[in-house]
Amino acid sequence: MNLWLRLLWLVATARLRGRLGAPFEVSRLPFRVWPHDLDTSLHMNNGRYWTLMDLGRTDLMLRIGLWRAVLRHGWTPVISAGKIRFRRELRFWRTFTLETRILCWAETWLVIEQRLVSKGSRGQVVTNAVALVKAGLYDRKTKGFVPVQTLLGEIGSDAPSPSPSADVQAFLDAEDAMRRAA
Repeated sequence: MNLWLRLLWLVATARLRGRLGAPFEVSRLPFRVWPHDLDTSLHMNNGRYWTLMDLGRTDLMLRIGLWRAVLRHGWTPVISAGKIRFRRELRFWRTFTLETRILCWAETWLVIEQRLVSKGSRGQVVTNAVALVKAGLYDRKTKGFVPVQTLLGEIGSDAPSPSPSADVQAFLDAEDAMRRAA
Protein backbone atom coordinates (compact mmCIF):
# COMPACT_ATOMS: atom_id res chain seq x y z
CA MET A 1 0.00 0.00 0.00
CA ASN A 2 2.80 2.43 0.80
CA LEU A 3 4.07 2.36 -2.79
CA TRP A 4 0.60 3.24 -4.06
CA LEU A 5 0.50 6.28 -1.78
CA ARG A 6 3.94 7.33 -2.96
CA LEU A 7 2.89 6.80 -6.59
CA LEU A 8 -0.26 8.89 -6.13
CA TRP A 9 1.82 11.62 -4.49
CA LEU A 10 4.30 11.46 -7.38
CA VAL A 11 1.64 11.85 -10.08
CA ALA A 12 -0.29 14.52 -8.18
CA THR A 13 2.79 16.67 -7.60
CA ALA A 14 4.62 16.19 -10.94
CA ARG A 15 3.54 19.59 -12.29
CA LEU A 16 4.74 21.31 -9.12
CA ARG A 17 8.23 19.91 -9.72
CA GLY A 18 8.23 21.36 -13.26
CA ARG A 19 9.07 20.03 -16.65
CA LEU A 20 12.53 18.62 -17.29
CA GLY A 21 14.52 19.39 -20.41
CA ALA A 22 14.70 16.14 -22.34
CA PRO A 23 16.62 13.98 -22.45
CA PHE A 24 19.47 14.97 -20.11
CA GLU A 25 18.05 16.80 -17.09
CA VAL A 26 18.00 15.00 -13.74
CA SER A 27 14.84 14.06 -11.86
CA ARG A 28 15.25 14.59 -8.11
CA LEU A 29 12.72 13.17 -5.65
CA PRO A 30 12.88 13.64 -1.88
CA PHE A 31 12.07 10.68 0.36
CA ARG A 32 12.26 9.59 3.97
CA VAL A 33 12.85 6.07 5.30
CA TRP A 34 9.63 4.88 6.96
CA PRO A 35 9.11 1.80 9.19
CA HIS A 36 7.64 -0.21 6.29
CA ASP A 37 10.90 0.38 4.33
CA LEU A 38 13.03 -1.41 6.94
CA ASP A 39 14.34 -4.95 7.02
CA THR A 40 15.37 -7.02 10.06
CA SER A 41 18.68 -5.11 10.26
CA LEU A 42 16.65 -1.90 10.74
CA HIS A 43 17.91 -0.25 7.59
CA MET A 44 16.17 0.19 4.26
CA ASN A 45 15.47 -3.16 2.61
CA ASN A 46 17.51 -3.75 -0.55
CA GLY A 47 14.33 -4.52 -2.51
CA ARG A 48 12.88 -1.15 -1.49
CA TYR A 49 15.72 0.60 -3.35
CA TRP A 50 14.54 -0.98 -6.62
CA THR A 51 10.91 -0.15 -5.84
CA LEU A 52 11.68 3.50 -5.20
CA MET A 53 13.77 3.60 -8.36
CA ASP A 54 10.62 2.62 -10.28
CA LEU A 55 9.14 5.88 -9.00
CA GLY A 56 12.21 7.80 -10.16
CA ARG A 57 11.88 6.46 -13.69
CA THR A 58 8.15 7.24 -13.64
CA ASP A 59 8.88 10.81 -12.54
CA LEU A 60 11.42 11.19 -15.34
CA MET A 61 8.88 9.98 -17.93
CA LEU A 62 6.20 12.29 -16.55
CA ARG A 63 8.40 15.36 -16.45
CA ILE A 64 10.06 15.01 -19.86
CA GLY A 65 6.62 14.59 -21.45
CA LEU A 66 6.95 10.95 -22.46
CA TRP A 67 4.14 9.60 -20.28
CA ARG A 68 1.38 10.94 -22.56
CA ALA A 69 2.87 9.08 -25.53
CA VAL A 70 3.15 5.93 -23.39
CA LEU A 71 -0.55 6.14 -22.56
CA ARG A 72 -1.63 7.16 -26.07
CA HIS A 73 0.23 4.29 -27.77
CA GLY A 74 -0.24 1.69 -25.04
CA TRP A 75 3.50 1.21 -24.59
CA THR A 76 4.82 -0.65 -21.56
CA PRO A 77 8.05 0.28 -19.75
CA VAL A 78 10.36 -2.74 -19.49
CA ILE A 79 13.65 -3.13 -17.62
CA SER A 80 15.88 -5.73 -19.26
CA ALA A 81 18.89 -5.44 -16.94
CA GLY A 82 19.90 -3.77 -13.71
CA LYS A 83 22.96 -3.48 -11.50
CA ILE A 84 23.09 -1.81 -8.10
CA ARG A 85 25.96 -0.94 -5.80
CA PHE A 86 25.10 -0.33 -2.15
CA ARG A 87 27.53 2.02 -0.43
CA ARG A 88 25.99 3.27 2.83
CA GLU A 89 22.91 2.18 4.71
CA LEU A 90 19.78 4.27 5.07
CA ARG A 91 18.29 4.02 8.55
CA PHE A 92 14.81 4.84 9.87
CA TRP A 93 13.64 8.44 9.44
CA ARG A 94 16.65 9.39 7.30
CA THR A 95 15.88 11.75 4.43
CA PHE A 96 17.44 11.15 1.04
CA THR A 97 17.10 12.17 -2.58
CA LEU A 98 16.63 9.85 -5.53
CA GLU A 99 18.35 11.20 -8.66
CA THR A 100 17.42 9.69 -12.03
CA ARG A 101 18.96 10.52 -15.39
CA ILE A 102 19.37 9.07 -18.87
CA LEU A 103 23.02 8.41 -19.72
CA CYS A 104 22.96 7.01 -23.27
CA TRP A 105 20.94 4.92 -25.69
CA ALA A 106 20.99 2.77 -28.81
CA GLU A 107 18.32 1.49 -31.20
CA THR A 108 15.60 0.37 -28.76
CA TRP A 109 17.02 0.83 -25.26
CA LEU A 110 18.30 3.47 -22.87
CA VAL A 111 20.71 3.28 -19.96
CA ILE A 112 19.45 5.13 -16.89
CA GLU A 113 21.51 5.94 -13.82
CA GLN A 114 19.82 6.23 -10.43
CA ARG A 115 21.47 7.44 -7.23
CA LEU A 116 20.22 7.65 -3.68
CA VAL A 117 22.07 10.45 -1.92
CA SER A 118 21.81 11.92 1.57
CA LYS A 119 23.65 14.28 3.88
CA GLY A 120 26.52 12.79 5.86
CA SER A 121 27.26 13.47 9.51
CA ARG A 122 29.35 16.53 8.58
CA GLY A 123 26.80 17.86 6.08
CA GLN A 124 28.56 16.45 3.02
CA VAL A 125 26.60 14.73 0.25
CA VAL A 126 27.09 10.96 0.34
CA THR A 127 25.97 8.34 -2.16
CA ASN A 128 24.04 5.55 -0.46
CA ALA A 129 23.48 3.50 -3.61
CA VAL A 130 23.95 3.80 -7.36
CA ALA A 131 22.25 1.70 -10.03
CA LEU A 132 22.31 1.33 -13.78
CA VAL A 133 19.30 -0.01 -15.66
CA LYS A 134 18.82 -0.88 -19.30
CA ALA A 135 15.24 -0.06 -20.24
CA GLY A 136 12.95 0.34 -23.19
CA LEU A 137 9.31 0.76 -24.08
CA TYR A 138 7.52 -2.27 -25.46
CA ASP A 139 4.71 -1.88 -27.99
CA ARG A 140 2.23 -4.71 -27.47
CA LYS A 141 0.51 -3.98 -30.78
CA THR A 142 3.64 -4.48 -32.88
CA LYS A 143 5.17 -6.98 -30.40
CA GLY A 144 8.46 -5.12 -30.43
CA PHE A 145 10.42 -2.44 -28.66
CA VAL A 146 9.85 1.17 -29.68
CA PRO A 147 12.86 2.76 -31.43
CA VAL A 148 14.54 5.39 -29.24
CA GLN A 149 14.34 7.88 -32.12
CA THR A 150 10.53 7.52 -31.94
CA LEU A 151 10.63 8.19 -28.18
CA LEU A 152 12.83 11.24 -28.69
CA GLY A 153 10.48 12.49 -31.41
CA GLU A 154 7.56 12.24 -28.98
CA ILE A 155 9.36 14.58 -26.55
CA GLY A 156 10.66 16.94 -29.23
CA SER A 157 14.32 16.00 -29.10
CA ASP A 158 16.78 14.90 -31.74
CA ALA A 159 19.79 14.77 -29.42
CA PRO A 160 22.45 12.21 -30.26
CA SER A 161 23.37 9.65 -27.63
CA PRO A 162 26.51 10.35 -25.65
CA SER A 163 29.12 7.60 -25.84
CA PRO A 164 28.84 5.16 -22.94
CA SER A 165 31.38 5.71 -20.17
CA ALA A 166 33.68 2.81 -19.24
CA ASP A 167 31.42 1.67 -16.38
CA VAL A 168 28.30 1.83 -18.56
CA GLN A 169 30.04 -0.12 -21.32
CA ALA A 170 31.11 -2.77 -18.79
CA PHE A 171 27.47 -3.00 -17.60
CA LEU A 172 26.24 -3.39 -21.20
CA ASP A 173 28.91 -5.99 -21.99
CA ALA A 174 28.00 -8.01 -18.88
CA GLU A 175 24.30 -7.85 -19.78
CA ASP A 176 25.07 -8.96 -23.33
CA ALA A 177 27.17 -11.90 -22.07
CA MET A 178 24.35 -13.00 -19.74
CA ARG A 179 21.80 -12.72 -22.55
CA ARG A 180 23.94 -14.89 -24.83
CA ALA A 181 24.50 -17.49 -22.06
CA ALA A 182 20.83 -17.89 -21.20
